[in-house]
Amino acid sequence: MPGWVTQACDEFLKRMPRELQLKTTEVALIKRGKNSDIERIKRDEGRKLLDAVPAGASIVVLDVGGKKLSTQALATKLDQWMAQGQDVAIIIGGPDGLSDEVLSAARQKIALSELTFPHPLVRVILVEQLYRAWTIINNHPYHRS
Repeated sequence: MPGWVTQACDEFLKRMPRELQLKTTEVALIKRGKNSDIERIKRDEGRKLLDAVPAGASIVVLDVGGKKLSTQALATKLDQWMAQGQDVAIIIGGPDGLSDEVLSAARQKIALSELTFPHPLVRVILVEQLYRAWTIINNHPYHRS
């Protein structure tokens, strides 16, 4: 990831409270060429993504066809996740989307927006929105509606 992604994510990660520790794990994309087998690449990347999920974690995927959430709805969802006391792995797919295997493994599918964002920006948006959701739950002044 470009340095600005790490810098932006780190800014929000350091603000996270002890009870909400986020860890980012980057799975390297498979090189694509002019005549690449995209379905095979998605399948291979999907396996790598699932292998990176901690044992017992609930899988949530970001998917264009997923449920669209407002920031308030994400806060409600985050509050539920925290109350369950189970790790949650949020998966951001590659440029060609997620494999059927990953989509099938997902407990929930959510969409950040109907807009298309570059993948590095999605990471920043997601981390910021999770921080914002936590501030809503805790009546912190960061989120002002």
